[in-house]
Amino acid sequence: MRPVWSGAISFGLVTIPIKVFPATESHSISFRQIHTADGGRIRYRKVCELDGEELSQEEIGRGYETATGTLVPVTDADLDAMPLPTAKAIEIVTFVPTDSIDPIQIGASYYLAAEGVAAKPYELLRRALQRSSKVAVAKFAWHNRERLGLLRVLDDVIALHAMLWPDEIRSTDQVPVPDVQVTEEEVDAAVALAETLTGLDMSQMRDEYRAALEEVIAAKAAGERPPAPAPAEPASAQVVDLMAMLEKSVQEAKVTRGESATVHPMPAKKTTAKKAAAKKTSGTAADVKKTPAKKTAKKTASKRNSPRSA
Repeated sequence: MRPVWSGAISFGLVTIPIKVFPATESHSISFRQIHTADGGRIRYRKVCELDGEELSQEEIGRGYETATGTLVPVTDADLDAMPLPTAKAIEIVTFVPTDSIDPIQIGASYYLAAEGVAAKPYELLRRALQRSSKVAVAKFAWHNRERLGLLRVLDDVIALHAMLWPDEIRSTDQVPVPDVQVTEEEVDAAVALAETLTGLDMSQMRDEYRAALEEVIAAKAAGERPPAPAPAEPASAQVVDLMAMLEKSVQEAKVTRGESATVHPMPAKKTTAKKAAAKKTSGTAADVKKTPAKKTAKKTASKRNSPRSA
């Protein structure tokens, strides 16, 4: 694995030379653009809009476009001369509890490695992070901008997570929130479903879409017809009984996990329970009233059928 960046961790007066390695890899399937008529590749050329000349990478620089459309050239020398302490170092600025970091800020992840004389201060920082049960928040410059980062211990390695700045996180006030009411019974049913789905081994999860796409590509490359998709269930236009759907979801989840599909009935709404109780009570009272009438009718019949005494 090749490092993507080299620099140092600045921990107070301690400097720890490190190399940065990517912690993740993409398994996405990429496509090329082609001409649909003959299958030829589509190529892009970098052409100067002033003289129409095609340029090589060595002839291309960078520039900032102002609001008026003026391009201001910015060279590598301009960037290197910036008085920025984080230009070549990951500067630790504070330590915070792990749960104080909102996951929405977390971006790309990297592993930090140290060798030679840097091994001991690296191990010192790793042990300090581990014993304090905290994470370090740092600043570093990379790819032409200063970034916020988080250092934490993962197994025996210090991991670096790029983070978004607080002002890059949009407020949830911009998201419309539906004005609906749910009952406590419905919440209990949803919690029961969540408990049923708890404990899944994340290492067993796989990208179903990528696997299906690989089958399609393999079939077409072999001159065969791609596998037919499974028929989708038609969407129902009826109003969904939320409690019934939650109960069904619990049953299906248990079957998928190889557990017994026997599920205790979901708690019914209180109003329904009251109505059922009232109905049961009224039915009992009616039976009580009918019983004496039946007994009286039997006695009357018995007197009519019995022989009169001489």
